[in-house]
Order: sequence, then structure tokens, then C-alpha cells
Amino acid sequence: MNKKQQFDFWYAVNNTELVATPTSRLETFGDTVVNYHLVCELMDSVGKVVVREGHLKALKPEIITPQSLGQMDLEDFGQDANQYADWLAQHGGDLKILQYGFRIQKQEIKEYVVTDQLDNVMDRVKAEVGAKDDPLSAILIGVNSPWEVCLLKLMVDLVQHSAKGNILDIQHQAATLKNSLDESIERGFLEASRDPSGINALAEKLKQNGLWEKYEDRFFALVKASGNRG
Repeated sequence: MNKKQQFDFWYAVNNTELVATPTSRLETFGDTVVNYHLVCELMDSVGKVVVREGHLKALKPEIITPQSLGQMDLEDFGQDANQYADWLAQHGGDLKILQYGFRIQKQEIKEYVVTDQLDNVMDRVKAEVGAKDDPLSAILIGVNSPWEVCLLKLMVDLVQHSAKGNILDIQHQAATLKNSLDESIERGFLEASRDPSGINALAEKLKQNGLWEKYEDRFFALVKASGNRG
């Protein structure tokens, strides 16, 4: 990455102001659509402000694999945004978006230019968004180029805000699934001890869930006991 490209995305990151962010956090087990309103002054035209409205869709977090860890999939974003994502991948530390493997989609709805002062435009945008009472709406002030980096900065902030709750949700789900599986295995051993015809099904369940080594000794003790009864 050359110096100018790096400067371009840092210029956008450092000049992005999150005026209003969603009051709801990102979904842990489903997709989240954030409705953004990005307001930027046109630097080459005095008194001109561009307003962009659209959706940012953060897809449901995927299962982490060694291949996907640290990747961020940006659909329909430009070069500067992808360079910022590359920088995050290398320097993000414990930034949770990198561990979740979010894929982010961008959909632009409308773009219009207003002849007015930035503060006046912002007042109208805030009034319009406030009237909708949308818990997943966001308003930000950014730069006109590269404006897509401003949207990515918004998503990074939302992921950081949501991470703690998302992790608790995932941990709770994992604990619930583990308890359910443990109960199912115990029930399988009990039923197979009473009816040897269930031994093969029990063996298959242990192998499918990667538990064969953990229960191997207990399983063969069950088989031996079943044979002795025969």
C-alpha cells in the first residue's frame, strides 16, 4: 500500500463523526440491517452538501475456521475501504469484527446534493431520522472521498459496541447445546444398557459429535456387560 492510499483512508477515518448510532446492538444469530445517513461537505463547491442514504447489512456471524479467522468480506465496497479493512486485519488486535468474520453488504438508496450550510442540513436529517424512531438508524458526518471508509468506520464502532453481548449470547448457546448433548449421551448409555439394540446408534452418535475417545472405555464396558448378559 503506497503512502497516498494509506493517507486517503486515514483521512476518512479521522474525519468521520458518528452523530447518532443504533440503539440496538448487532444480532448474534441473525442478519442486521443498519440504515445509514451520511452527510458530507463538497470540498470543491462552497455551500454544497451531499447526503447519502442506504443500508449496511452485517450478515450473521459465521463459524470461525483457521482459514476465515481475521478475514473481513466487504461486498460492493471500493478500494479505499478494502485497504482500511486490510489494515484492521493486520493491526486490529482484539477487534471483534475480525473474530466474527462478518460479511458486510452496502446498498445505496439515494444520494442528493443540497445548497445549504452543513449544520442546517444535519438538523433536517436528524429530524427526519428521529421521526422514524428506528433503533437501527445511524447518522454520520464524513468526507466525500473516500466516503465508503466512513461507513466501514461506523460498522467497526457498532461491532465493538455489540461484541460483549454477542459473546455472552454465543457462550450461553454453546453451554446450552453442550448440556443438551451431555444429557442425550447419558440417555443413550442408559437406554443401550437396557436394550443392546441401541448400542450401534450410541456409537454413531459419539463419533458424529467427536466424543468417541472421551467415552470409548465406557462404551466398551457397556458392550462387554451386554455380552455377559447374553
